[in-house]
Amino acid sequence: MTLTQLGTFVLVARLGSVKAAADALGVSEPAVSQALSSLRQQFDDQLIVRSGQAMQLTPAGGRLLPIASKLVSLGADAQAAVRSGLGAPEELRVVASSTIVEFVTPPLLEAFTSRDITSSAGVAASDELAVLVANRFADVAIGPDLGGDMELVSEPIFRTHLIVVTGGPVRNPNWLVGPSGTDPGSDCARLLSRMNVDDTRIRVYPSQTAAWAAAADGAGIAPAPAHLVHAQIRRGELRAVQTPVTPMDTTWYATTLSPERRSAAAESFLQFLHGAAAMRVMREPGSGLPPAKFRPPVYVTLWS
Repeated sequence: MTLTQLGTFVLVARLGSVKAAADALGVSEPAVSQALSSLRQQFDDQLIVRSGQAMQLTPAGGRLLPIASKLVSLGADAQAAVRSGLGAPEELRVVASSTIVEFVTPPLLEAFTSRDITSSAGVAASDELAVLVANRFADVAIGPDLGGDMELVSEPIFRTHLIVVTGGPVRNPNWLVGPSGTDPGSDCARLLSRMNVDDTRIRVYPSQTAAWAAAADGAGIAPAPAHLVHAQIRRGELRAVQTPVTPMDTTWYATTLSPERRSAAAESFLQFLHGAAAMRVMREPGSGLPPAKFRPPVYVTLWS
């Protein structure tokens, strides 16, 4: 029995499926199934079984879950203590929704990690963010408001509004979205819901940038945080389309554990997010960085 196996069990139980746990960890479904299989052999119990479309804990699995969660949390404390004892930099793990990771997280971490902290970033769906932070797989989540859930604290860090953009004439258009369009908890999905957009009219692209490029080519219309497409609108590549629900106000939140439980790195990053430097990055992430300072985000999982 290892912390990796226990952590995998916790994610499957909390997220409700092997696929969701695999997506959150950035590994294959067989890898998650193998970790569960090892635990089942260890305890001679199925621990968690499929019931219709959902996963259900066995009585033994239900008793194991809170203990496993505590052990995974203690494992994170142990790792932090050893790093500190070795004089290694503190570790900061940030997870965020897809649009924020695509545009904002890399320059934010670059602006922050001039301090004695090593950082990594990953993307997660809205319903995964709370689970990852609450169970110590991440230190900070940036995205929707998760406060009040699992003893987490969410603080607003940036306010913007969603608009709809296109580059061509609008005639019964398709809606062009990035990965956030498939995330029910995202601002993009909320806008599509308010507009009663049928799934047959939605086209999903591998990135938000690709969706906006297709919109600029006249392939349809695309939701967008206004400040992230300001430059394209100014250059005439995109134009805003009026709809009954836009502009739609939206807020980005930073979510952490409660103050007495969060790490020093998370506390430091949270303070940074409320400062002027972070505000400039979130407002104009496209201003870029000097080549010597650019580092792509590092995606880490329990398996690294």
